Parts: sequence; structure tokens; C-alpha cells
Amino acid sequence: MRQRHPSINTAESRRKRALCWQLHMKRRNPFRFRKHTARHNLLLRETRVEDLMAEHPPVRESGGLSVPLRYYCTAGKGMEQFLAEEVHLKLSASDVHYVSGKVFFTTSADIQKVVGLKSAERLFLLLKREAPLSDTWSAGQAARVVQERIIGEHQAWSSALQWWQNLRQALGEVEADQNTIRRGQKRKWFEGEGPLPLAPPPGVLEGERHLAGAPASEEGEVTSTQKPVVTFRVCCRCSGTVARKLGSQDLGRLIGTAISRQLRWKVELREPKVEVNVHLTDDHCVIGMPILRLPLAQRCYIRTTGLRSTVAWAMASLADIKPGSLVLDPMCGVGTVLLEAGKEYQGSFFLGMDIDPSQLEKASENIRFAELSNSIELLQSSVTAIPSPSCSVEAVVCDVPFGRKFSSRVEAAALLPAAVKEMGRVLRPGGTLVLLLSPQLSILLDSILSPSPTADCLGNQPGGDPRPLPSLQLSATYRVGLGATDGLIHKYRKMPQCDTRT
Repeated sequence: MRQRHPSINTAESRRKRALCWQLHMKRRNPFRFRKHTARHNLLLRETRVEDLMAEHPPVRESGGLSVPLRYYCTAGKGMEQFLAEEVHLKLSASDVHYVSGKVFFTTSADIQKVVGLKSAERLFLLLKREAPLSDTWSAGQAARVVQERIIGEHQAWSSALQWWQNLRQALGEVEADQNTIRRGQKRKWFEGEGPLPLAPPPGVLEGERHLAGAPASEEGEVTSTQKPVVTFRVCCRCSGTVARKLGSQDLGRLIGTAISRQLRWKVELREPKVEVNVHLTDDHCVIGMPILRLPLAQRCYIRTTGLRSTVAWAMASLADIKPGSLVLDPMCGVGTVLLEAGKEYQGSFFLGMDIDPSQLEKASENIRFAELSNSIELLQSSVTAIPSPSCSVEAVVCDVPFGRKFSSRVEAAALLPAAVKEMGRVLRPGGTLVLLLSPQLSILLDSILSPSPTADCLGNQPGGDPRPLPSLQLSATYRVGLGATDGLIHKYRKMPQCDTRT
């Protein structure tokens, strides 16, 4: 069998071929050259992630990976900025940028650190991120577009699979896959499909033997070093122009057909070994493999869930908690904010309060389950009468309950002014107040704390109408998704020169 040159598929060779093509087209047809030059300039400027994976075999080293890998995480609404800052600080990541719902980054940090991200929903190994599909193709040309733009070269997929397997092996996920009981093997992916051949074509065999270090057979026969067939399923999402031409289900079927034919992977919907996620929009085309089966947002140390854990972590990160600080949550509920803060800032102390004893019981169970009893204390109390001295805590973090969501009999709007005033009383000058509010309560709080042009430092009006807490200065506001509704995170700083009178 004729052997291919080892450097024929390298990134450098592709860039050289693209440059030769540009010079040829510029001499032959200048108009056509100008029409297509943008696409090939992008090829010359960017080193695609599949090139990096294909040219560097996956070798583990102590303390990290031999080559930085490209990841992306999904994030809830409004959480992209928090996640981008987290990967910068914790992973020393580079090439960090985000779009709506996704954060892309490159890092060589150990995978154990990567899966420790707190503001991410799910973690993926990035296979491809390219420009959006052009709108010039029709539904009849979809198979060709999928083959050229989405699938591409099989060597990149084989190398990405090797990286993915190494990452999962480092996390112990391989044993979990082997212990999974497979069911429903008779289920067909789509009607009319026969059994897939187990022997991949010669090109795939060469790529797999190259990665595994086994010699290629001249006749292209299946040897004992060939790896078992890979089972997979495709999860496809599309929007915009692509969705108007072809639905997500039809496009996912085309992508799955192309993968099974070219890569010789076998379709398995119920218990696949690999899940391929494809997201096509008018802005980008993203393909990745989820590294973990469960979302990162599903905390193993929380027994009874309340507030979304990623939002609770974001609130704690805004509180500027330092070692030895005392942090108060006067409406702690089941303690989600306390748990996230306690896990992230283990050198600090936390005090949770709630007027509902049933909520405190659930919070106590969560604290014991998370093994944070040494740093978190609970106390039954009303938010309008906090049993703490004035200026006694460095930070106050509170998820103000929405009356409709929590079936509260107390009108939240009537309770808010007195609650915020009491929080400001126990907060030290220079401390931080972080509140999660509904959009309606956010507007109300802004009107309450808005300074008047004629008010003095203590908020006294000429007519005698004092402001409840003029010392709180708004630092930032973040809008985040809470599922069916949105919430706004307000961050306030208590000004030291304008302390409230007690």
C-alpha cells in the first residue's frame, strides 16, 4: 500500500498550500482572488485546534499536559464574565473570550483544576470553532457542507479522541464507563441503516496506528493493535439562517451519518462512549466533546438544592472575602450561598440566619454533608432584627426571597427597606453588601438608596425625610438567569466617611 508523506496534513503544509493558491489565483483571476482572499487569510492567521492536536501526541507530564489544550464551557445567562475571570485567575488561561452562553480558553493546567471551575455549567474539549456556515447552500447541498466544513479531516478527530480519552482516564471516568450497563442495543438510529462495518478505511487505520505507535499494514488489514469501534451520538443545536434551512434533528442526522461513514464510529443513542456536541449559529460553528457526564454545576457537596450554585458562587466572589473575615447571610434559606462561600474561602467564618426553622434544618443538613460545620454557624432570627453589634461583619451576602417563588406571606417590597437598613447597620465601614433581587425589587431598592441633590452626608433632607442608608454606594449590577426568571445582583460598598447612626 502506498504510504502518505508524514507532513502532508500538518498545519504548516496547509498554510503553504493556501499561500501558493493565493499567488496562483492573484495572477490568473484578480477579481476571484479578492472575493475569496478573506477566507484564506483566516487560514493563514489562525492555527486551528485540530492542527495542534494532530501534531502533538497526547503525552502526560507531571503537573499538567505537554501541550495547552483548547476548552470551552457553557455558562448561564449573565455568568460569562464571572467564568472568564475565573479561568484567568485559577487556570492562568490564555486566549480567553466569551460569547453568549460560552467561554473559550486555552490552558495547560491539570484537568483536576479545570473541572474545579465553579461558575461553569458544562466542560467541553473543543474540536473546532470556525466561522458560521455561509447562506449560499441549499438543503440539498447540506451533506456536502457538513462533510467539508464540519467533519473535515479524520486525523483531527482521531487525535481529539485520544486527548479526550486521556483526560477522562485522568479523572477516573473510564471505569465509570466500563461499569455502565448497556441497554437497548436493538434501537436503530434511523430506519434503513444496516450494521456498520467494524473495519475502518485505510486512511483511518493509518491515523490510529500513528497515534498508538503501531506500524501500518501495507494491505490495510485490521490487526490486533486496532482499537475497539467507537460508539457515539450527536447533540446538535442550530439557530438563525441554518435553522431556517434545516432543523436541528435533520442536521444532527446528517452529521452523524458523515461521522459514521468517514470515521467508522458506530451510532449508539442510549449509552454512547462519545457525545459530539455541535452548535451552529449565525456567529460561529462550535464542535466539542463533553469531558464529564454530569454538569460542573451539579455540586457533590450539596444535598438539598436551593439557589443555582453558579449564581451563589458568583455572589460570594463579589463579596471581597478575605482570610479571617466574618460573612453574614441574614436570609440563608437552605444555605447554598454559605456552602459556596465556605468551600471557596476556607480561611473565613460564616454566619447564617433565617426566620424559618424548617429552612435552618435543611441548611444544617447541608452544612454537615459538606463538612463545613467548623466554619459555618446558624441562628434563627429575623432580617429586620439581626442580633449582632453594629459594624461587626466584613461582608453581607443575601438572596432576598421573591414572594411569588417562595410562597412568602410577607410582602417583599414592604420588608426590603427595613432589611437593607439592618444589613447596613451590622456592616463595617469599607465592607461589601451583595444582594440578589428580582427586577421589581431592584427598581425599588434603587429608588430607596438614590441620593437627593439636597441631602447631607447622613441623608437628611431639608424637609426632614431621612434616607435609610445613604452610606451604601452602588459598585456594580449584574443580570443573571435563574431559570424561568432573571435576577439582578447588586454590589454595594459602605463608605467609611458616612456611617449610619445607631
